[in-house]
Amino acid sequence: MTAALVSWLGARAWRRLGAGAFLGAVLALGHAPLGWVWLAFPALVALVALAGLAPNARQAAWTGWLAGTGYFAAGLNWIVEPFLVEPELYGWLAPFGLIGLSGGLALFWALAFWAAQRTGGGALRLALALALVELARGYVLTGFPWALIGYIWTDTAAAQLAAWTGPYGLTALTLALAALPVWLWRCSTVSPPLLKAGQVFGLSIGVGALLWYAGVTLAARPLPEIAEDAPVLRLVQPNAPQDQKWDPDMIPVFFNRMVTYSAQTPQPDLILWPESAVPVLLEEAESTLAYISEQAGGAPLLLGIQRSEGRAYYNSAAFVDGAGQVAQVYDKFHLVPFGEYMPFPAFWQRLGIQGLAARVDSGYSAGPGPGVMDLGFVRALPLICYEAVFPQYARPADRPEVLIQLTNDAWFGAYAGPYQHLAQARMRAIESGLPMVRVANTGISALIDARGQVTAALPLNEAGFLDVALPGALPPTVYARTGDLPLLVLLILLACAAIGVKSRKSD
Repeated sequence: MTAALVSWLGARAWRRLGAGAFLGAVLALGHAPLGWVWLAFPALVALVALAGLAPNARQAAWTGWLAGTGYFAAGLNWIVEPFLVEPELYGWLAPFGLIGLSGGLALFWALAFWAAQRTGGGALRLALALALVELARGYVLTGFPWALIGYIWTDTAAAQLAAWTGPYGLTALTLALAALPVWLWRCSTVSPPLLKAGQVFGLSIGVGALLWYAGVTLAARPLPEIAEDAPVLRLVQPNAPQDQKWDPDMIPVFFNRMVTYSAQTPQPDLILWPESAVPVLLEEAESTLAYISEQAGGAPLLLGIQRSEGRAYYNSAAFVDGAGQVAQVYDKFHLVPFGEYMPFPAFWQRLGIQGLAARVDSGYSAGPGPGVMDLGFVRALPLICYEAVFPQYARPADRPEVLIQLTNDAWFGAYAGPYQHLAQARMRAIESGLPMVRVANTGISALIDARGQVTAALPLNEAGFLDVALPGALPPTVYARTGDLPLLVLLILLACAAIGVKSRKSD
């Protein structure tokens, strides 16, 4: 049966290429909101095996590109949603956005499949090459580490391994685990066979069980008990759809809704409003902030707001003390390409196209970088929307006590996007060993403990507020102390070893 299937797929290039695209799309089902890891991981194993049928590096690259295109098109289909907020202006760009993003990210996979074939082929080399390009995807051209392969484990105990390895290391382990049975099977088909089929199955299951046990062990780490006098934070979710958020008739509706939620008693220790929640610029907001503070009973607030300096505009978070005065300001520094700014703005201006969320033609300006805020009762690291996608930002040298994400996921629609964004916030908590407080415009606002578990949440597309007691942090994780450098060094050394092997015989 297996031999017949392999022969059928290998007989025609279009069959192999089509199977690659299909398996890539099935692999994407492992991500939120479905989380079908039971289907996604076998698809990854099959994809690794399929790569071995390519007769040369060029065909391997095409297989990898189509597999990547299927994977990213299925996993990132929410990318069309921002273009549909103003469909009369941007709707025609939606298919180009999906095709361009999927096909562009798939070039990383094409490179991996090509490089693996050029250095001798085989399952283990492909796993190594894919691990390298997935790491590169998080940094190259400002980076876009959304939908990393390792995130298929988010809802399982295996996700806890990220406390040791980080998300790129978890991706590398996932790829290695998928390549192992393929490599062992090849060992059983040589003459004389090095292994029997039963041994292949047993070894693969054994290694997987060992990694699973490590994840279960990490998941069992005791969390600090929440003290009776723990600070209470209020998460305010106004549920302002993006196509109504800046409608002059709706602005007071959403604003008054947030003020009403903030005024509810008993007052918390801190009130959080989501990204760009305050409908005026910071430098013009003195009376607005005083009114909010008064209605909030003097409770301090951390508010998403925009500000300007001359022609420069910033997407910011302002910490307002009990007297209604701005005590600290944080400016978002990692902006969304083609959303908050346009690369090569002059070119796009000639075409009449500007960033979807840009305040001016050239977009927002970037802040100086991540920084910890002293909120009086706790030291917090603010992250605005897209910044929480990047694991390196959640582990500053000056370790905070909590991560706070202000976001507006209304841009992402009501299906996959918001759930995937939440999943990545959970991974930041696991990797750092810090709790995450997440407040979103349309949801999902949530309290996430230091093991990445959502302990309280407001549902998507519902208005409301949530008072939560701040949980404690775990000790700094291995990944929080080391970052991605050890993994990068290891992968480069393994790649050099693979390149140095003289034999072209596959593993």
